[in-house]
Amino acid sequence: MPRPRKRLAGAAKLDRKGLAGKRTKTKNPGEASTKVENSNPQKTSTSKNCGKNLSNYWLMKSEPESRLEKGVDVKFSIEDLKAQPKQTACWDGVRNYQARNFLRAMKLEEEALFYHSNCKEPGIAGLVKIVKEAYPDHTQFEKSNPYYDPSSKQDNPKWSMRSLILF
Repeated sequence: MPRPRKRLAGAAKLDRKGLAGKRTKTKNPGEASTKVENSNPQKTSTSKNCGKNLSNYWLMKSEPESRLEKGVDVKFSIEDLKAQPKQTACWDGVRNYQARNFLRAMKLEEEALFYHSNCKEPGIAGLVKIVKEAYPDHTQFEKSNPYYDPSSKQDNPKWSMRSLILF
């Protein structure tokens, strides 16, 4: 039975390094130029102690309402994750290169926001944790799966997936 599709939207990631800089307009309204202010949290006095407690959060997008992809319903909601054994599921079916790279960049025990998209009430539905290193997405090799990729090879798979748990 094919797995439901889940999408990774990218990183809603709070990084310990912070932003490299922030663009602001100059005080003279006649000038069209901008300057860059340093907004690195390690270099500001008010956030010296706070910067050590920042966590990384990824944003995992999912479509909770039914949608057919090549005749298969690819919906997957937080309720579907709750119904899985041990509330753990693999995040498969990602077919976007940037999202795939984000999946590969995730580390064990990092947290992610489970986000419902493409629905009547989009938004964060829960919090999940990464519980398995990236591994090849088996759906890329299954001809009957909506996410089959004939250009992907067993010895050099294009697509990866992760396992995550609801908490």
